[in-house]
Amino acid sequence: MQFKNHDLIESFEYPGVRLERVLVKDPGGHVVDGLHATRITLDNQAQLNSYTTAMVKGVILGMRQASNDRRCVAVVFTGAGTRAFCTGGNTAEYAEYYAGRPEEYRQYMRLFNDMVTAILHCDKPVICRVNGMRIAGGQEIGMACDFSVAQDLATFGQAGPKHGSAPDGGSTDFLPLFVGMERAMESCTLCEHWSAHKAHRLGLLTAIVPALKVDGAFVPNPLVVTDRLLDPFGRPVLGEPRSGEERARGKELLARGSVDLSLLDAEVDRLVTSLAMTMPGCLTKTIESVRKHKLQHWDRNRETNRAWLGLNMMTEGRAGFRAFHEGGRACREPDFLLLRQRLAEGATWGEELTLAVLEKAHASAENARG
Repeated sequence: MQFKNHDLIESFEYPGVRLERVLVKDPGGHVVDGLHATRITLDNQAQLNSYTTAMVKGVILGMRQASNDRRCVAVVFTGAGTRAFCTGGNTAEYAEYYAGRPEEYRQYMRLFNDMVTAILHCDKPVICRVNGMRIAGGQEIGMACDFSVAQDLATFGQAGPKHGSAPDGGSTDFLPLFVGMERAMESCTLCEHWSAHKAHRLGLLTAIVPALKVDGAFVPNPLVVTDRLLDPFGRPVLGEPRSGEERARGKELLARGSVDLSLLDAEVDRLVTSLAMTMPGCLTKTIESVRKHKLQHWDRNRETNRAWLGLNMMTEGRAGFRAFHEGGRACREPDFLLLRQRLAEGATWGEELTLAVLEKAHASAENARG
């Protein structure tokens, strides 16, 4: 039969995004002829797989192409390397181009919103293969996926209020659905990162697997508590950071080992096989029905959020993203307390106030240089 072509473009080529076909296996481990999963990879390892404007376009078109692919069973959305799935928007691009240009950033946010929507509208189940950090916008596009399978050295969290933004690209909509209001509020406002074990305990992940290999054997993340223990108040501590001598020993073990993502790939393959062993139409309808809970919030808020995020690039966004990009390793944040003091005194936003709150970050950069 001669099929109609429903793709928006004839060929796919976007810098920083790779599309690959991955073999599908039956429950016995045998390759199934004529079926595959589509792997969409964010490939910007030098900047921890942060997405540029061009990469956002690539994800949109990649999801659309996979959705139309009649032989595709599922989409696997991941990042290159072992350090990060995605750490959000590209802060160099934000600081050097979008900061101070609210209308340009508003147009960029149209693309970002379309990327999230493309994930939520994909006709195939979307698995987030979390190969490393899933932070800020990376957390948001990860939560838009239907499943998340992570290696247990990965970390999860937000960056918004710490770096001049609000996590309105999906986290304020999705995170309460996963972990409840209190935990979502804590994550979105304080921007403290969670380990994979904690994220799994709170319901954010489908599955986690070890990735650290020491002396030929896999060991769980040595920097966090991996036993199902309770603290003196009866609260679970699974996934909480270790401290003192335990943390020091964990760092030594981490330094001795190497990261091996073979168990992560095996778990993703197992999930793809499980999805393939269902009625395709019924699976699609079920996924669409469950996604409605996310879409209800996303569709209600995304346009007003886009408008606010654009305007914010004239004020706190401009200062926050510049601080992150221009600061040294010791300080990538603006001077929060000075900013609050100056605003309380009646200061207005402009280059003078921006430079004043960036002074610590610039000093840190100078110290790092010499």
